[in-house]
Amino acid sequence: QVQLVESGGGLVQPGGSLRLSCAASRSISSIYAMGWYRQAPGNERELVARIISGGSINYKDSVKGRYTISRDNANNTVYLQMNSLKPEDTAVYYCNARLYSYGVNLWGKGTLVTVSS
Repeated sequence: QVQLVESGGGLVQPGGSLRLSCAASRSISSIYAMGWYRQAPGNERELVARIISGGSINYKDSVKGRYTISRDNANNTVYLQMNSLKPEDTAVYYCNARLYSYGVNLWGKGTLVTVSS
C-alpha cells in the first residue's frame, strides 16, 4: 500500500494560482497512474487530471490550458499547477493512485481549494 498526503490548498482570488502537491509514502514509479480529483459540495467526485506511467496525460475539459499535472518519480510526488483559477474551481482536491491498469485505487484525505474574492 501507499499513503498519499496532499498539501498546497488554500484561499485564492479569481485569476490566481496554486500548486498542489501529493507526497507518497513509497516509490510511485511502478504505480499505473497518479491523478487529481475534486469534489465540490453537492457534487460527485470528478477527475481533474491524470498522468499514466507511460506519460499519457488526461485533463477535464474545463481545466485544459489552466492546469498542469506533473509527476516526480524521484521524489515520489505528484503536482498540480493551477492557474487562472475560477470560483467554480472551488472544491476539495484529492490525490489518487491507481495501482494497476485494472483498478485498485488509493486516496489521500484531500486539500481544500477556495477561489473567492
